[in-house]
Amino acid sequence: MTDLAALRRAFGDLPVVRVGSVGPDGPHVAPLWFVWRDDAVYVSCRRPSRTVRNVERDPRVALLLDRGHRWVELAGVELLGTATILAPDHPSMRGPISAWHEKYRGLLGGEGFERFARAVPDLAFLRVEPWRAVAWDHAAG
Repeated sequence: MTDLAALRRAFGDLPVVRVGSVGPDGPHVAPLWFVWRDDAVYVSCRRPSRTVRNVERDPRVALLLDRGHRWVELAGVELLGTATILAPDHPSMRGPISAWHEKYRGLLGGEGFERFARAVPDLAFLRVEPWRAVAWDHAAG
C-alpha cells in the first residue's frame, strides 16, 4: 500500500472527501467533511443518511481526495476501506472530534461552524480504515 502518512500530509487539508458506498439500488457518492488521523479517515455525516444506511448494510467504502484543475496540477488518492459508524461521544472519538472541530471552525469561522453544529443534531462519524490506496500526481511527471 502507498505510504498513508505521506498521503495524509498531501490531502488531509482538503475540505471535502467524496465517499462512495453501495446501497440496495447501487452505488451512492456523497461529498462530506473529514479529518485524517493516523491510519484512519473520520468522515462526518448525518444520521440517518443514505451513506449511513448503506454502511450499516455493507461497510466497504471508497474515498476520493483530489486537487488541481489543469492536467499538470492533478493529484489525488482513492482509498478503499472498511467503515465503522461511531457516535461523536464514543470514547475513541475524542481526538478525531477535536481535530474535526478545529479544522471546520477554521474554515467556516466561529459563527458559521456553530450554526452548522446546531443544524445537524444527529451527527455520526464513519471511521474508515483503508486497506488499499491508489495515488496519482501529474505534477510529479
